[in-house]
Amino acid sequence: MWEKSVVAAATASAALAPGQAMRAGEVTFVEAPIRAFAIATAFWGVVGFLVGVVIASQLAFPLLNLDLEWTTFGRLRPLHTSAVIFAFGGNALLCTSLFVVQRTCRARLFGGDDAGWFLFWGYQFFIVMAALGYVLGITQGKEYAEPEWYVDIWLTVVWVAYLIIFAGTIMKREEPHIYVANWFFLAFIITVAVLHLGNNISIPLDVGSSSSYAAPPGVQGAMIQWWYGHNAVGFFLTAGFLGIMYYFIPKQAERPVYSYRLSIVHFWTLIFLYIWAGPHHLHYTALPDWAQVLGMVFSVVLWMPSWGGMINGLMTLSGAWDKLRTNPALRFSVTAVGFYGMSTFEGPVMSIRAVNGLSHYTDWTIGHVHSGAMGWVGFITFGALYYLFPVLWRKQAIWSEKLIAWHFWLATLGIVFYITAMWVSGIMQGLMWRAYDELGFLQYSFVETVEAMHPYYVIRLLGGLLYLTGALIMAFNLWKTVTSSEEAAPAPVAAPASAIAVAAE
Repeated sequence: MWEKSVVAAATASAALAPGQAMRAGEVTFVEAPIRAFAIATAFWGVVGFLVGVVIASQLAFPLLNLDLEWTTFGRLRPLHTSAVIFAFGGNALLCTSLFVVQRTCRARLFGGDDAGWFLFWGYQFFIVMAALGYVLGITQGKEYAEPEWYVDIWLTVVWVAYLIIFAGTIMKREEPHIYVANWFFLAFIITVAVLHLGNNISIPLDVGSSSSYAAPPGVQGAMIQWWYGHNAVGFFLTAGFLGIMYYFIPKQAERPVYSYRLSIVHFWTLIFLYIWAGPHHLHYTALPDWAQVLGMVFSVVLWMPSWGGMINGLMTLSGAWDKLRTNPALRFSVTAVGFYGMSTFEGPVMSIRAVNGLSHYTDWTIGHVHSGAMGWVGFITFGALYYLFPVLWRKQAIWSEKLIAWHFWLATLGIVFYITAMWVSGIMQGLMWRAYDELGFLQYSFVETVEAMHPYYVIRLLGGLLYLTGALIMAFNLWKTVTSSEEAAPAPVAAPASAIAVAAE
């Protein structure tokens, strides 16, 4: 009875038809900044994928590293990763979290339109400043080549405002229950704030200086860096996007979450375990063995809650699997959950020291990262965008479902080309590095391993081009959706969620 009533109340919004998502009772939601975030998500996605194709071309054909310091691989690589993670992914998370929290709480966004617009323009300013820093070579010079301290300070201001706005909306909610998607969003916001402050804290040498004191070098700095790096994956690219999964898959499938209890177990186990897994990036280094083993053990144990969440997402389609034939946008969301399961199995395997000795520093790691980024983060975002645009712009449906299908198959084929090429290339690379002849000397030079990887770099470039082509098709489809004249019919007022819960009991 507990689960039945909670699911009915918490997923009342998730069970309504798309046209009913505009209003709940008498609450008028803030939507204009969210529309801007949705457009920015599509725009920065295309930009990030395009830069990825450029640097993949530079690796496959080194002559494309032109004699220009601003376009070298060393500067464009962090630009690509940050554009995809923080520009594309960050805008997607801000867009969906502000959309979801209002509807599941039946409350207008805390601070109203002004707060939403501050977040939007503040976050876009951070993206532009960071991008300029990468291209001009003005960074802190760490593993992820973070922007300088003044960009970090501005991001801190924007992120604290984000936390206040999101938490304030939850506190003023009319729905007594806090839906599980909001728990994942809140954990993502809070933990990323802690990670950002802990990793990027620095003291300027003097007023107006771009130089600063930062974390100590050596193993301590490496530990802080990978505590940040792995948990940025865990909370920015996993927990936040799980919030998207827990709202948009039930909405698209028109089914409640398969097991609300499992979603709560998924949340707490993921939050507790993920924060300890960072040291597995530092196997065979000066980091103490106990810390390396700690990271490995927690990484392996993390496989279980991750697959619990995957099962919960897939089983939500129970009784609605036929919708995969008629709803191409839902295919993105469901396929994303499959990639989430694959990546969260491969990651723990690669964290084992014996496996890590072969995989680390090779293209296998690149393949693993991109299977999660392109398959999980990219696909769950595409599915959400295809749902959001008709809702936010009051359209009957996406302009062309055939173009969604084209996007899906081109992107899927691109991922397959990309990750299989990197798996083969990476394992070959690791085996060549550790091959010895009968005299005990290395059998292959480093240059020979690079030459052997060339065909796979070309295949990776092809995969990236297919993925970028799909994103361009999506951008065109979304633009046509916004500019079409087919308005949706007025939505009926939704019944209060509490009334639905009582009726279910």
